[in-house]
Amino acid sequence: MEVRRLVRGRIGDDRLNRVAAEIAARYGREDPSVRCLDADNWLSTPLVLDEDLFVKVISRRNSLVHALITTGRNLGVFSSGTEGFFEHFGTPYGMATHELAATEEMRRIGLNAPEPLEALEIDDLGVVVLEYLPEFRPLDELDRETERALAPELFGALWTLHDHGLAHGDLRAENVLILDDDLYFIDATNVGETGGDAARSYDIACGLAALEPLIGAGPTVEAATTAYPAEELLGALDFLDFVNIRPDHDCDAAALKGEVEKRAA
Repeated sequence: MEVRRLVRGRIGDDRLNRVAAEIAARYGREDPSVRCLDADNWLSTPLVLDEDLFVKVISRRNSLVHALITTGRNLGVFSSGTEGFFEHFGTPYGMATHELAATEEMRRIGLNAPEPLEALEIDDLGVVVLEYLPEFRPLDELDRETERALAPELFGALWTLHDHGLAHGDLRAENVLILDDDLYFIDATNVGETGGDAARSYDIACGLAALEPLIGAGPTVEAATTAYPAEELLGALDFLDFVNIRPDHDCDAAALKGEVEKRAA
């Protein structure tokens, strides 16, 4: 967490106050409550206004970090024998508009995601405004039984995304939120149109890596096979080792590979 704070940097209170004031004015709020979230991320500073507006504030430093992360991901997928397919936006506003568009697309195809409201630029900062989901819980903060019950739903939602020619690009437990027993996707990253099957396989590998530490290799692969054939899971294994060296994943890759290979045999 401390490393992420250091890399992300800190936006000054005066600039955050200007963002909050502008959003409050745009939404007709007088003297709104403003709360900073201590979120575990690299790429924005999140605020909550009046407990119903979720505001992500993106600085130029966040944009630079995103460029470095994107380069690292593309090198990783290249090492797996595939041309890199992650894309970077050159400005904080570009990052904000992409997140808004990605959220709109997920809702358009019937997936649960926070309602997207707008993206704008304030004081050289990219700002995206979304519906705030109160009392949500990330997938990895549930009990094991509930996590196991939700695993097929996660892969089913991922399949829906892929069936519409889309990809998430950053699937991990903290980007899967649970509210009133419903599963929500957040924080989709930018995958180029040339990503195709490789981006799909990468997403599946991320899903396997996110769930295995929570429910074990066998139940994870069992859940994945409710949405994907074993042959497609085999393709995802090409990306599993790379996914597992990312700081936000820590799975038993050998156990997952063994379970997938056993079901494909």
